Amino acid sequence: MTKVKIVTDSGAKFTKEELEKYDIKIVPLTVQIDDTIYQDGVTITPEEFLDKMEKSQNLPQTSQPSIGVFQETYEECLKEDPEMDILSMHISSGLSGTVNAARQAGALVKGNVETFDTRQADQAEAFVVLAAARVAAEGGSLEEVIAAAEDARSKTHIYLSFRSLDNMVAGGRLSKTQGLIGNVLNIKVGAKVDDEGKVDVVVKGRGMKTIKAFNQKVVDEMKTKKKMLSIGVTHTGIPEEAQAMADELNTIWPDVNIEVMVASPLIATHTGMGCLAILFEAED
Repeated sequence: MTKVKIVTDSGAKFTKEELEKYDIKIVPLTVQIDDTIYQDGVTITPEEFLDKMEKSQNLPQTSQPSIGVFQETYEECLKEDPEMDILSMHISSGLSGTVNAARQAGALVKGNVETFDTRQADQAEAFVVLAAARVAAEGGSLEEVIAAAEDARSKTHIYLSFRSLDNMVAGGRLSKTQGLIGNVLNIKVGAKVDDEGKVDVVVKGRGMKTIKAFNQKVVDEMKTKKKMLSIGVTHTGIPEEAQAMADELNTIWPDVNIEVMVASPLIATHTGMGCLAILFEAED
């Protein structure tokens, strides 16, 4: 029976237990803050990244692993078992070029490497990867593992609310004038990751009431789902609010284990401080 090895990137957020149970291989993204380069999850933690992002003179830069790093990772896996299939599953192509680098690297090795765009990020990316990993652990074929990933991807959603427009201006997503006006007027933003894996702003409004209404609408949508499979809450620098949201969601879905995590550097760079993300996988 051919083994399927799961490879992913540090854009996905797992618990230590999940990584150990399913033997998932993580390839770190690269983060540059001012003149210093870090490996996400290796030489810098999400908490350290937030601290440095607040103090940095320029917007941090995140980039995908090099083709060479992916190639080396695949070759290390194939040394263990030259006959294994490798499924390399990555952060949304709408947010990063990681999956394209992985695809190019896969063509350079002798083994069978398939790439998969999760169209997700953070804990939502992990939901898709874990769905595939569970089938792989049960001895499923590559086709069965990919089918599980596709199914989970279609059921997974990300909603984000954020309070500062500074990072959107610095990243070129808003003009300086729009950002200045937005901050003066205390504009808050609600967004979602769309079917193509891109961040789509769906609501703008003044004050925290906008965020509260947006988050309540997300919870109401979650209640319409037939079955809730996974829930995560991710934040950038607002742990108390994130925990309060997780507690609220746990009163509705007490049987779902909800992890509260600090956002990955790529998400944090997009949103800035004060972001709250609700991520879930559910059957319609």
